[in-house]
Amino acid sequence: MLKEFSTTIVQTLRQRGFQAYLVGGCVREPKDYDVATNARPDQVMSIFPETYAVGAQFGVVLVPAPSHVSASSSAPSSSRQGDVAINAATKAVEVATFRSDIGYSDGRHPDEVRFSDDPKEDVSRRDFTINGMLLDPLSGEAPGQVLDFVGGRKDLEAGIV
Repeated sequence: MLKEFSTTIVQTLRQRGFQAYLVGGCVREPKDYDVATNARPDQVMSIFPETYAVGAQFGVVLVPAPSHVSASSSAPSSSRQGDVAINAATKAVEVATFRSDIGYSDGRHPDEVRFSDDPKEDVSRRDFTINGMLLDPLSGEAPGQVLDFVGGRKDLEAGIV
C-alpha cells in the first residue's frame, strides 16, 4: 500500500539523519499521503537512486514506488495538495524539502524558494491551516503523533477551512 511506502520514505530519511513527516491531507483524512523533509533534492535523489527531479527548483523529487506497492482504490489518480503527493496512476511519491516561498508575481509560483531545516517554517506557508498539520508516523500509537504548529486541529474542529 502507498501508506506503508510513504512511511518507509519517512523512516529511511530519518535513518539518514533528516527530519521527515507526513503532511497535509493524510493527517486529517488518510487517503492521499504527502511527505515533507529537510533533506535537499540532491540528497533525496542520492538516498533514493531511482528518483526524478520533477520540480527540484521548488524542492520536489518524485520517488517511484516498488512494483509490489499497490494504490488503494480510495486514492485520487493524482494528488499535488501537499509537499509529497501520491500519484496512484504511476505509484510514485513526491518528496519535497521544507521551504519558505518569497513573492508571487504571477499569483501562482513563488518568485524565490528558500530551503529550510524548520518544519514550522514550511507549514506556515501552506494554503490552509488544516494542510499544515504534520504526522509523525513513527511516534506514539498508530497512526502516529500529530504536530500542529498552525492551529489546524482547532480549525478542523470548528469547521474552518
